[in-house]
Amino acid sequence: MNRKALTALFATLAVGGCTLAPDYQQPESPVPATAGDNQRIAEELVLPGWEALFQDPQLQQLIRTALSNNRDLRLALLDVAEARAQYRIEGAALYPELSVDGEGSRQRLPADLSQTGDSEIQTQYSVGLGVAAYEVDLFGRLRSLKQSALQQYLATEEARRSAHITLVSEVANAYLTLQADRRNLRISRETVEAQQESVDLVKGRFDMGLGSELEVRQAEVALETARANQARFKRLVAQDRNALAVLVGAPLPPLPDSPAEDLDTELAALPEIPAGVPSAVLRQRPDIQQAEYSLKAANANIGAARAAFFPRIALTGSAGTASSELSGLFESGSESWSFSPSISLPIFSGGRNRANLDVAEVRRDQNVARYEQTIQTAFQEVSDALQARGSFTEQEQAQQALVTATRRSLALAEARYEQGADDYLAVLDARRELLSAEQELVSVRLQKLANRITLYRALGGGVFPDRAIQLSTRTP
Repeated sequence: MNRKALTALFATLAVGGCTLAPDYQQPESPVPATAGDNQRIAEELVLPGWEALFQDPQLQQLIRTALSNNRDLRLALLDVAEARAQYRIEGAALYPELSVDGEGSRQRLPADLSQTGDSEIQTQYSVGLGVAAYEVDLFGRLRSLKQSALQQYLATEEARRSAHITLVSEVANAYLTLQADRRNLRISRETVEAQQESVDLVKGRFDMGLGSELEVRQAEVALETARANQARFKRLVAQDRNALAVLVGAPLPPLPDSPAEDLDTELAALPEIPAGVPSAVLRQRPDIQQAEYSLKAANANIGAARAAFFPRIALTGSAGTASSELSGLFESGSESWSFSPSISLPIFSGGRNRANLDVAEVRRDQNVARYEQTIQTAFQEVSDALQARGSFTEQEQAQQALVTATRRSLALAEARYEQGADDYLAVLDARRELLSAEQELVSVRLQKLANRITLYRALGGGVFPDRAIQLSTRTP
């Protein structure tokens, strides 16, 4: 057999294989066709990227820094690199491993081992192109393993996308929480200043004999309560900065001296989202796509487990030149070759192959359940976020009206007290109600913005310009 025939044999066997993996069937969606109150169907829903959603320049810079420095995201990127390399390893097994080998040997044979009866020195040189134990993939075992590695690689890439979206959302939430607590800190400082003015006023009236010592003590109690509240928000702001710095992975830049008056200025509004979002839109989410790729990988592993029941053929061969003289390696008549095919047919393995196939099928079924569970979770997240969207707007409007009413009530209570028409207790109650209403308004606005972020993440994170690959079966 010459070198051309050997090469043709390898090529023919390499492309002649099949696969025993079952045909992949996407599981039926375990949720209704739409997510929301009505049956209005949106053909396509594409959210903008985070740059369009979060328009505050400082928040944008924090997100960019986090995407560069965050350790969790860095680990996710390394996982993708590892999965890509593993896919290449599995793919390389489909091709013969060629090597060029050169050998030289020189040995002395004693007289009793020599054919001539005299001791002699033997010399041999050889150069050859060889293939060692190349497995002919007739039943698709290697192809199934390669397909499984590809799907695992794609799943890891989706995990990276999920980590990206989660990090962007967490940085935005942490930043908004910091801004909300800074706003509350400012409210508490204003309350302390107002309470200090009240103490001075009450003491002045007491010194003139127009008030009682009880009113003085009540004002002092309110002042110290306001100071304690201020200290609490100072602590919360410091903790918020620490949490944000961990997410960003770098020291925080200086923040503006005072937070925005209205937290809505920190975010752009999301585009109008129909109340009846098709469940097919949920398949854009990276966690759902990750679950499906994992399911495809488990399906491919069934093919590899089935192939273990069939014969395994391995080829070993080489072609080259050999001579007893180094100068004669490439002379006419020095050609040499060898060809050593082998076949292994499983007869008895104590049930190992059957058990491996059972394990592969069970793992496929487990991944089906995980895939369906992921879709159900996504459906619930989107439905809850859509349901809450309108209620937060109504709650904010009502809370704003409450703040306006309590502020007017405080002004009236202070006027009546200064005129002697009412005692100081009415002023304390009105100021306490105003503080509670203002802090609740900050909380409601923060929840409304957090709901936008939740909806952004629940719908798959919007446009993803930095996606590393297309979702296809092309070799990366």
